[in-house]
Amino acid sequence: MPDSKGFEELAEKLARAVPTSLRGLRGELQSNFRALLQANLERLDLVSRERFETQAALLLRTQKRLAALEKRLQVLESTPAAVAPRSRGKRAAS
Repeated sequence: MPDSKGFEELAEKLARAVPTSLRGLRGELQSNFRALLQANLERLDLVSRERFETQAALLLRTQKRLAALEKRLQVLESTPAAVAPRSRGKRAAS
């Protein structure tokens, strides 16, 4: 979410773009612009840059771990089993 300084700057730019005949309302318009911008940006459900970077790093670590596990599985699957696995806790019917 953009910081309040960014909202202030954008609201001020919008207020300065108002025609000269409405300059008397500049303060009120700037306040309205700020509130409107903030309300619409909140509806977008944005995340902070810090949160995004944290999630990106987590995704990268997960992808590396997945690649390592896939390699390990491939090695295990290509190695013939010396002994067939026995079922535990079950007795063969005689």
